[in-house]
Amino acid sequence: MVKDLAVIGPKGMLNKVPEVTLAFWIIKIMSTTVGETGADYLAVHVGLGTTVTDAIMASLLLAALLVQLRKRRYVPWIYWLTVVLVSVVGTQITDALTDRLGVSLYVSTAVFAATLGATFVIWYAIERTLSIHTIVTTRRELFYWAAILFTFALGTAAGDLATEALGLGFTLGVVVCGALIAAIAIAYYLGANAVLTFWLAYILTRPLGASLGDLLSQARDYGGLGLGTIYTSLGFLTVIIGLVAFVSVQDRDTPNPVLAKEKA
Repeated sequence: MVKDLAVIGPKGMLNKVPEVTLAFWIIKIMSTTVGETGADYLAVHVGLGTTVTDAIMASLLLAALLVQLRKRRYVPWIYWLTVVLVSVVGTQITDALTDRLGVSLYVSTAVFAATLGATFVIWYAIERTLSIHTIVTTRRELFYWAAILFTFALGTAAGDLATEALGLGFTLGVVVCGALIAAIAIAYYLGANAVLTFWLAYILTRPLGASLGDLLSQARDYGGLGLGTIYTSLGFLTVIIGLVAFVSVQDRDTPNPVLAKEKA
C-alpha cells in the first residue's frame, strides 16, 4: 500500500487503486463469489426476480461509483464495495444476454473480449499507460472501472462457457482457473509484462470465484457441496469485511504524502 500512495496526480489526487498484494487477490476472489451468490439469493430466494434485482444492483453500483469517484485517494471500504457491485452487475449483464436474449456463450465471450480489448486500446491511446499504479485522475479512473466491468462480464461468460457449455463442472473449473492463475504468477516472477499478467489474472479470478461459489453453494445433485447461497455469502462476506478492516488500519497507519509535503 505504501508505494501506491506516493503517486500524486496533477490536482493532488492520490492513486485510487490498492497495491496488489495477497490480501488484494483474496478479497477480489471472494468479492466475486459474494457477487455471484448474493445476486442469486436476492433474485431466487428472496423472490425479487431478475428485473428488480438488476435494477437494485445497478442503482447501488451507480451510487457507490459516484462516492468512489469523489474520493481523492484509495479508501478501502468504498473501493471494495464498488468492486463487489461491479461483480454483480457484470454477471447480470452476461446472464441477461444468455438467459433472456439467448445469446450464445461463445458469442458473448468473444464480444466481451473484443470490448475489453478496445477499452485497453483507447485507454492507452489517450493516457499512454495501462498501469494501475497511476490512477491519479478521474479520466484514468473511469477507464479503470470500465475495464473492471468488462473483465467481470468476460470472466462470467468465459467461466460459464468452460463449466457449463464445455462441461468442466465446478470442481474442475476451480482447478483449471487456479492453475492458469498460478502459471501467470510464475510468468510474472520470471519477468513477464506486469500490466499484461495483472489483467489476465484479474479476468481469471472471476470464473475462479464463480466456480468456487457454485461449488460451495450448489446442491450435491448438481455437483456442489450443498452449503447454500446464504451460508456461502455470509462466510465469504465475513472474511472480506475482516480483510478490508485490516487493510484500512494499514492505510491509516501509512503517512499521507500530501500532508507530509504541506508540513515540510
